[in-house]
Amino acid sequence: MLAPFLLLGLAVTAPAQPQNTAAPGAAPCDKPVYLTFDTGHMGVAPLIVDTLKRYDAKATFFLAQEPTMDGGQTLDDKWAPWWKQLAEQGHDFGSHTWYHDAWSADLPDGKFRFKRAAGEQVPQNVVLRAAEYCEELKRPARRFLEMTGRPMSMIFRAPAGRTSPALIAAAQACGFRHVGWSASGFLGDELPSDRYPNQALLEQALRRVKPGDILMAHLGIWSRQDPWAPTVLEPLLQGLKSRGMCFAPLRDHPEYVAWMRRPQEAVARAASTTGATGASGASGASVAPSPKDALRR
Repeated sequence: MLAPFLLLGLAVTAPAQPQNTAAPGAAPCDKPVYLTFDTGHMGVAPLIVDTLKRYDAKATFFLAQEPTMDGGQTLDDKWAPWWKQLAEQGHDFGSHTWYHDAWSADLPDGKFRFKRAAGEQVPQNVVLRAAEYCEELKRPARRFLEMTGRPMSMIFRAPAGRTSPALIAAAQACGFRHVGWSASGFLGDELPSDRYPNQALLEQALRRVKPGDILMAHLGIWSRQDPWAPTVLEPLLQGLKSRGMCFAPLRDHPEYVAWMRRPQEAVARAASTTGATGASGASGASVAPSPKDALRR
């Protein structure tokens, strides 16, 4: 059982996630791209991480409690040591909501409608108040602390990249800042293989990705017959590296560096628990750039 001051999932005295420390004499990363991965079926997750190691690439992982190919869930006890190892390797981590709730609409009285679906689950429509959505963001952070002993950064990625100004405001009110991806950073791993083969996705990424981009892929997509990783990931990293690019975590991104390096005391105050749970039965929405909305993963 965690001590009371840890119930948020962020200990005031807990160490921050490791800073990006280059080896002595190493050249600075002056043309960075920012690799990010959302959870998925996890079947290719170890292959992805092995590839990152070979290229000394740090990434940012956004965590939700999703079904896995082995019949478990992404944040269950089986995967806990794996997440701890990733934290020790110096990657960054953020919330992807607990149930993978993708925003659908703003409703009266400050409520929101979501499509709740992950993997091959049948989608459900749920309605959450702002405080309940805040709890959805915090649950992965609490579980991450349990698994790794480290606080999660107070960043999140909305499933399918779907947000509204009201949803962003609700998240920021409980301490979370949203991270989308660059238009050229959508790597296409969630698209159907027959229409978007791996070679086409690789060639497109190598043409379009430029320094400063935030790239987005997943730790396994159920619907894709020809797995994207590591078939595309390895030559993509090699190709970007040959063009002088390097791979940095989001804590080094100019838009997020100050946010992610705030003192832990400030983080803990900003994200104190609300005690809200569950679901009940202003527009200006936005969707992160993508060829399609992938609510079924």
